[in-house]
Amino acid sequence: MAKKDKDNGSAKPKKMKTKTYEKELQKLQEKLCLLQEWVKHKGLRVVVVFEGRDAAGKGGTIKAITERVSPRVFRLIALPAPSDREKSQMYMQRYMPHFPAAGEIVIFDRSWYNRAGVERVMGFCTDEQYDRFMKICPAFEKQLVDNGVILIKFWLEVSNKEQQRRFEARIEDPMRQWKLSNMDLPSREKWYDYSRARDAMLKATDTRFAPWYIVRSDDKKRARLNTIAHLLDRIPYKKVDRQKVRLPNRSKKHAYDDEASIAKRRFVPERY
Repeated sequence: MAKKDKDNGSAKPKKMKTKTYEKELQKLQEKLCLLQEWVKHKGLRVVVVFEGRDAAGKGGTIKAITERVSPRVFRLIALPAPSDREKSQMYMQRYMPHFPAAGEIVIFDRSWYNRAGVERVMGFCTDEQYDRFMKICPAFEKQLVDNGVILIKFWLEVSNKEQQRRFEARIEDPMRQWKLSNMDLPSREKWYDYSRARDAMLKATDTRFAPWYIVRSDDKKRARLNTIAHLLDRIPYKKVDRQKVRLPNRSKKHAYDDEASIAKRRFVPERY
């Protein structure tokens, strides 16, 4: 039976078994490979935006999408903090060089929506800069869509309790400590400020032509599967017929003992 969520009384589904998750993920990743060929075949241009609170699971979800496809088609963009030069440019300018050409899907691990989130909450932009962004962002995205770009925006929503658990795990686990950025602890303290920033962002930028899709991400496995399934639904595709591949026989022309020629070179010790 499903467990009750103590916070809201709703029924939670049972924890997904790893074997079930891996089986379903493989099916979806096979479809992503088909989508990849379709995007190349049709010369589509796709932008996928991932936003959400810290520790919402953006990185793991993006990895699940990209681990079986070509990085030449699925390009991941995760920009660092802007340089002094970039700060002097138009705000959207630093993102535009990364937009897709024909046959590309560009995934933004955080995007221009930094201004509506972390910059707003942490005071990294002025009220005037924030207000201007919220005003021009829908028009900017309308231009993208009108020019043929498929724009898909995901917001990963993690609960208060689960975010706390994930932060504590990062603090305690040496293999996760690298995930703990200098923004994580302040973001934890400013939970409700981020909630208000999220609400204002959705109100201003959840448009008919560029809607937001919210993913409940407390259950990482289900969040990843649901996100990939929805991404596939948002880009209609068909299987592209590929020419049959035949592995050629090795030519014996110019044959020599190529293994012996490197036998005395430095090899990595075989410890395993």
